Amino acid sequence: MSDLSDQNNVTEGLTLEVDEIDEIECPVAGKPRSVRRKGVYLLPNLFTTSALFCGFYAVIAAMNGLFEKGAVAIFIAMILDGLDGRVARLTNTQSAFGAEYDSLSDLVAFGVAPAVLLYAWNLSLLGKVGWVAAFVFTACAALRLARFNTQVETADKNYFTGLPSPSAAAVITAFVWMSYDNQISHTFLPILSVVLIVLIAVLMVSNVKYHSFKQLDLKGRVPFVVILLAILTLAIIFIDTPKMLLLVFLGYALSGPILLIKRKKSIKTSSSS
Repeated sequence: MSDLSDQNNVTEGLTLEVDEIDEIECPVAGKPRSVRRKGVYLLPNLFTTSALFCGFYAVIAAMNGLFEKGAVAIFIAMILDGLDGRVARLTNTQSAFGAEYDSLSDLVAFGVAPAVLLYAWNLSLLGKVGWVAAFVFTACAALRLARFNTQVETADKNYFTGLPSPSAAAVITAFVWMSYDNQISHTFLPILSVVLIVLIAVLMVSNVKYHSFKQLDLKGRVPFVVILLAILTLAIIFIDTPKMLLLVFLGYALSGPILLIKRKKSIKTSSSS
């Protein structure tokens, strides 16, 4: 009998259960009370797991010299990362566990994977300088995600503080993809890679504001010409995908400092007048 109880204890110890405490209104007293719920929501976490898998695959691909496949995997992870939150909101399956799991997935897909991809491509030629630069990017991505999680309730929804980690990863990934696809090789290319990855890392942890585009109403009606412009944009991207993705995300990364400079100039002119 004791062996059976010991076996049950071992089985319970190996079972993964997630407890989340929700506050609901008590039907009798009309006051909020804590209710412990077990388990996790399947659908949004499947998208998060898929994004995590893509990030892990990108690391493996980079280690084996498959740079184009690794780059594509990171961009697929970006799409999946954008879908998991929307699916959770549409199905009303948001949870604290899902938010934390999403951040851990983002660290792998947008912090570790792009750094390893760039390091395996040409940063390794610089020795210690190369892997230190790659680590700086990964560490800044972790800091960026941690700051976002702590400020998510109080931050302005229309702006991001610092360059978002998916956009930072997109700049590094598109740079590798474009250079590899066009067979660009130059003596100064590793040095350019170090400068790029460090600057992007600094922008992630900076206080520079970036438009979040959350104020865009995607459900409302738009003029017909907007649809034509969207089709034209997609066509241009597909003509030379790596170059266009690099231009788009590099432009977004530069938009924050440009807007900051414009704000400071407007403040100076208003104060002088």
